[in-house]
Amino acid sequence: MRISSKYKVRDMAGQHVVIIQGRNGEDMTRIISLNETSLYLWNGMYGRDFEVSDVCDSLVSGYGIDRTLAEKDARAWCDKLKECGLLAE
Repeated sequence: MRISSKYKVRDMAGQHVVIIQGRNGEDMTRIISLNETSLYLWNGMYGRDFEVSDVCDSLVSGYGIDRTLAEKDARAWCDKLKECGLLAE
């Protein structure tokens, strides 16, 4: 999978956010706020192909957490990216 290059993280009032514009005239702009860990993962995975295992490895090395917890969190993060439509087709 890969984070779509059409989305960028912006700093708004001290918050790191991704802004998703509505398509085809839809009036639905969504703003997704990234916490510290999400931003860390975004920066580490942006611009490259990755798997859930890569996200897991990043969590283990960056935060020193247990691999079982890291796998659960990595899967949840990837699922959320997919749900929000942030992954490239």
